[in-house]
Amino acid sequence: MLPSAVIGRLKGDMSKNKIIKGRPAWGPVVEGYAFVCPNSIVGWNGADVIVTEKGNVHYGDSFAGKIIVMPCSRGSLGWSDMFRNSEYNGVGPIGYVFTTMDSKCGTAIFNTRRPCVADFPAKCDPCKEIHDGDYIRLDGINGTVEILTPVEGE
Repeated sequence: MLPSAVIGRLKGDMSKNKIIKGRPAWGPVVEGYAFVCPNSIVGWNGADVIVTEKGNVHYGDSFAGKIIVMPCSRGSLGWSDMFRNSEYNGVGPIGYVFTTMDSKCGTAIFNTRRPCVADFPAKCDPCKEIHDGDYIRLDGINGTVEILTPVEGE
């Protein structure tokens, strides 16, 4: 397991932290650093260990061991394969937060077996509520995302 992951435990006083609620898509609980992609990552050649999509806010960055936060999938049917392959090669994310679940997101979750919360209410955009580098707890069983340690200055 990657060092940024703490799977299957709950700790601390949740009353002081910001919590957003979506639909539980896959459990269990995972903690890690947020990797926010407000425009998603394009499928097919959008990432290969690092994000290779030119113009992406995370161009050149790795999502290995992080919790990906994005609106939904984007691009070809190869999108879910990109995450399955990264998982298979040990460089995948440890969890997913999707504003809206679509079939490619569902396939990626099923194939990677990683925790996921999705389908947030219309007035709750995880890509705006969660910032890059926030340390978060994703509870795929209860459908909550808790910001444990916000990034400095956010």
